Amino acid sequence: MAEGDSIFRLAARLDAATAGAVIARSDVRHPRCAGADLAGQEISGWSPRGKHLLLRTTAGWTVHSHLRMAGRWSVLGPGKRLPTAVAADLRVALHLADGRTLAGIGLPVLAVLRTADEHTVVGHLGPDLLGASFDPGAAGPRLLADPGRAVLAALLDQRVVAGLGNMWAQELLFLNRISPWRAAGAVPDPAALLRHGSDLLCDAVAGNPEQNTTGRARPRHWVYGRYRRPCLRCGTAVAFAPPGRTPHGRETWWCPRCQR
Repeated sequence: MAEGDSIFRLAARLDAATAGAVIARSDVRHPRCAGADLAGQEISGWSPRGKHLLLRTTAGWTVHSHLRMAGRWSVLGPGKRLPTAVAADLRVALHLADGRTLAGIGLPVLAVLRTADEHTVVGHLGPDLLGASFDPGAAGPRLLADPGRAVLAALLDQRVVAGLGNMWAQELLFLNRISPWRAAGAVPDPAALLRHGSDLLCDAVAGNPEQNTTGRARPRHWVYGRYRRPCLRCGTAVAFAPPGRTPHGRETWWCPRCQR
């Protein structure tokens, strides 16, 4: 699943490529909004919200999408077409007046709605760690709302804070020597933890597109994806729990010694 920094960079690229373009014809194939017509509208820009993407038009409409594991957006040049196998997964095609096509492929979540109604699709999200107004002090108490909940599960809950995916959340906990199973209420400084998470995402947007957390060529991650390999701090074998054995339903890695 795309992490918040990946969505932020994608929104910036799409904004630079298509903001100001006029949609000559639209083809929306997602069953929830098939038949929506955006023809004649100008794209005013793209905005990320956690892991969600919002394309807005000057006519007051929004195309909302979430990529999850395999969705993507592509800008096709004039005369270019998607390969047949890929075209089968096309969910929305916005044919621009300049001959290009903005294609949403394999999007599991797609909606076309009034911009004034965006709260119905992203209003449930917590503070965005990449938001310009993100306040760790104000967001910290949200992590403690369910004090008995495992901290990793709380960090991955986009209603608590938006933008952290499985990789960043687990690397963040390792860097702070916090077990993923520790109760959220036992985290000593929730605001500092979230501030660090925000810093990691901001650094990734600014100059770390590979999402390297170790600063080394290899391995790029401290614990994520490193089951049974030695911890880079203490040498202890990295532990692992499959999704079915976690309260948050995600693969989990941690160092049993560094993250007691």
